Amino acid sequence: MADLYPSIAQCAVVASAFKLLLLPAYKSTDFEVHRNWLAITNSLPIQEWYYEKTSEWTLDYPPFFAYFEWVLSQGAKLADPEMLKVFNLGYDSWQTIYFQRASVILTELVLVFALYLFVQSSPPASKRASHAAALSILLSPGLLIIDHIHFQYNGFMYGLLILSLVLARKKSTTLASGLLFATLLCLKHIYLYLAPAYFVYLLRAYCLGPKSIFHIKFGNALKLGTGIIAIFGAAFGPFAYWGQIPQLLSRLFPFSRGLCHAYWAPNVWAMYSFTDRILIYAAPYLKLPVNQDAINSVTRGLVGDSSFAVLPEITARMTFILTLIFQIIPLIKLFFDPTWDTFIGAVTLCGYASFLFGWHVHEKAILLVIIPFSLIALKDRRYLGAFRPLAVAGHVSLFPLLFTAAEFPIKTVYTIFWLVLFLLAFDRLAPASNKPRFFLLDRFSLVYIAVSIPLIAYCSLLHGIIWGEKLEFLPLMFMSSYSAVGVVGSWLGFLVVFFTS
Repeated sequence: MADLYPSIAQCAVVASAFKLLLLPAYKSTDFEVHRNWLAITNSLPIQEWYYEKTSEWTLDYPPFFAYFEWVLSQGAKLADPEMLKVFNLGYDSWQTIYFQRASVILTELVLVFALYLFVQSSPPASKRASHAAALSILLSPGLLIIDHIHFQYNGFMYGLLILSLVLARKKSTTLASGLLFATLLCLKHIYLYLAPAYFVYLLRAYCLGPKSIFHIKFGNALKLGTGIIAIFGAAFGPFAYWGQIPQLLSRLFPFSRGLCHAYWAPNVWAMYSFTDRILIYAAPYLKLPVNQDAINSVTRGLVGDSSFAVLPEITARMTFILTLIFQIIPLIKLFFDPTWDTFIGAVTLCGYASFLFGWHVHEKAILLVIIPFSLIALKDRRYLGAFRPLAVAGHVSLFPLLFTAAEFPIKTVYTIFWLVLFLLAFDRLAPASNKPRFFLLDRFSLVYIAVSIPLIAYCSLLHGIIWGEKLEFLPLMFMSSYSAVGVVGSWLGFLVVFFTS
């Protein structure tokens, strides 16, 4: 390990120093969300946490995250007790800002530790590649933008996810992997999207015999089941005792939200919405009926019920069925080939399916795909070929989260530097595959990356110069649709790679 330079610890120190410089940077409404949750968990009895609604940013994460906020609030008392008052809406003293920003940096140490273990547990032949992948995650522009500027705690939770994935690498720690993932589900329920892959892997690799699926390891099944019940009991048990589960679930799963988020996440529905937008103008020539009431919904993309002017409406049930279908496909291979690499591939494809076909997907959820994929992106050059467009599309799609002028050079220069540095390093480290590569996928990656620079320049700079205040939705639509093409292309390419490996 001595020749792996720079080390993860060294990069973590430098990255943390850089993030400290961003303490005064732009902060989104998520900053106030988490300040309010600090106040709720510190000031109110636990029975009132999921009923409190003084602020519109009500508590809507599972109980373990609420407990996590309570722990943070103990330190917040020392920084500025005023931030812990429920009625201090929008409170952002400099002590509050510095405390919350610092808490993100400190809790990200979980990610640093998980990445260190990932490299340590890698086979000697792939340690250098694993080290590069670990550094790419640690220095990810996605985590920088979402956590350290926009404001969230993804680094902490993705650290737990990676730690769980690493523990699944050895038979002796497979149980710990499953229990840690159950804990993660009780912190943030978005990880339910990855749960099918965990279920199949733990069933096949831990609860069933390696030679026969009819050989049930009852002892293992009992330990896993008892552990998961205990974890969920610790999280949800008190609320079940108070009869608050319906209220809690209504906070966790607000299905009244529309198909698309305010800014279209780069998925199938972004392409569907873009197509509908084009068909509005083509409809008179094609003699297609147009729903005039839906035109504003198509252009604004606001939270609420989404409507399409020309194409058929999409329901939540349809998105659920599509997500389930495209998750089951890789799970079939995982069931019959429960190796660690196949498991990571299945986790990645479950993340793809939920992101591409899910209901009201946030653009930030692309990290559910990028981070697990990064762990196997350097397995060979075919994997890297599928990863490249995802790395570009996923990170570029996050740019609209930061729309202020001061953060423009940070997000663009940092992301471009990251892409150039790590994609070139990955290209040198990825070994050749013993399977044929796909000419079309390789060329798609090159063309797709080349288009990103002029697109970013137009959407970020030129559009305002050319059009002023007109067509304000156009840059977002272009950015989302371009990113969607990259994510979908990457998904299709990885499906082929996954099933031919």
